[in-house]
Amino acid sequence: MKNGINMGNNIENDIHIRSHGFEDLVIGMTAEYRRVITLEDVKTFSEVSGDINPLHLDETFASRTMFKSSIIHGIYTASFISAVIGTQLPGPGCIYLSQSLRFLKPVRVGEEVKAVVIVGELFHEKHRVKMKTECRVDDKVVLTGEALIQVPTRAEVQTLTETG
Repeated sequence: MKNGINMGNNIENDIHIRSHGFEDLVIGMTAEYRRVITLEDVKTFSEVSGDINPLHLDETFASRTMFKSSIIHGIYTASFISAVIGTQLPGPGCIYLSQSLRFLKPVRVGEEVKAVVIVGELFHEKHRVKMKTECRVDDKVVLTGEALIQVPTRAEVQTLTETG
């Protein structure tokens, strides 16, 4: 695959990596990533992040909160945006410069999250792109924001993806 790498079975969701050079980006381009959240995901994220807030891990505690049951970490949901940006659009070689986030609704174990990024604005002089970012569960937007990304040129992508 040109400028792409198939990660195969190395990643549970069989993610296909695709790189786009800055010159290949067009306003309105989109990419997405989907994942059904498991309890194991939440436990692993808690362990690696150090965020062991009982709201995410203890049903009894969570039942006494405004949410009435445990919810997943908002930043875990947001990490799916990073998955899209780092593996599909623009893809490997890009550099995350900033990300704004608004958490609109909680996400729970068993729900499928769909993260979507959309090319919104191109800054040609510095090879940067502003992307609209969003996560959904079914038809509900649970997270929204914007990302600013530094994108390699087509030639730089070619160099990065050469094998050997």
